[in-house]
Amino acid sequence: MKRVYLDWNATAPLRPEARAAMLSAMDCFGNPSSVHTEGRAAKAIVEKARGQVAEAVGASGADIVFTSSATEASALALAGHGYFGSELEHNCVSVWTGDETRAIAKVAQQLANNETGEIYEVVQGTGFSDVVQAFGKIPYSFAWSGVERAIISSHKFGGPKGAGALIVKQGIELVAALKGGGQEMGRRSGTENVVGIAGMGAAAEAAAKDLANGVWQIVEKNRNVFEARLLNEVPELIIFGKDVPRLPNTSYFAVKGWKAETQVMQMDLAGFAVSAGSACSSGKVKASRVLRAMGYDEITAGSAIRVSIGPSTTAAELDSFADAWLKEYKRYKARQKGK
Repeated sequence: MKRVYLDWNATAPLRPEARAAMLSAMDCFGNPSSVHTEGRAAKAIVEKARGQVAEAVGASGADIVFTSSATEASALALAGHGYFGSELEHNCVSVWTGDETRAIAKVAQQLANNETGEIYEVVQGTGFSDVVQAFGKIPYSFAWSGVERAIISSHKFGGPKGAGALIVKQGIELVAALKGGGQEMGRRSGTENVVGIAGMGAAAEAAAKDLANGVWQIVEKNRNVFEARLLNEVPELIIFGKDVPRLPNTSYFAVKGWKAETQVMQMDLAGFAVSAGSACSSGKVKASRVLRAMGYDEITAGSAIRVSIGPSTTAAELDSFADAWLKEYKRYKARQKGK
């Protein structure tokens, strides 16, 4: 059975450009902090990637701080700084924000939600922005955003896991959480993950090219056709964020009462990888915190599954998923009638 991967918001497949860059970097064994030829070669790989990421996000190289993940980047940006963020923020952001400081805090606001795909207007004066899901899918420029700090994650746009970045406006001081050798201009100590950073840089460059070439417009068209079919056959279907700006690849929907956990398992057995929302729940399927914050009841929030696609997802694959999902939906309705 050929499996179909429909969980791009959790992790995008590794881009061939990233794989090639990583394989090449593996042959460079020097430490980037060493001053000899081998060390300088490793340093050159890191700095090339820094330039690639900076170009792709509309920043300068000096703005980029490489980290192990967006979670680490968020902690570096937010810990101890008194930010306020809504309940819609990703867990790696919301853990550092709170209502009690709202009157005096700077605002932390995501550009796009990882579950619903909804795109938000990041207002001027926002201090921090989570750009993890948005980067590479919609136009973005750190320089034009007006924010002081933003985060991205390599594996969300086709780079390797274990690499991320904090983008920070020059002149903004950071309190390094990891202290030691003073790497990353003293902002994040620890020997750089040269291989991961190389892959991240190559992936960022490729992602920017895809966006400029209109690749995600095709993705959005396929997503919309898919949703139209489901709505036509299941009038009770709720598609979250359908009537507001959304990422072009995200479809988050529910049939109230049909448990998300059941659907995810049924689709997995049928050969399709989908999720019930955020992948950061240690493999647990539970009612969506985001949907609860949006005002949906517990049953609806516990019935939502997310289909997130990418440039390599075909219309035929989405049709095949729809066939399988609708088959299980009819079985679910038959069981409900028999009760």
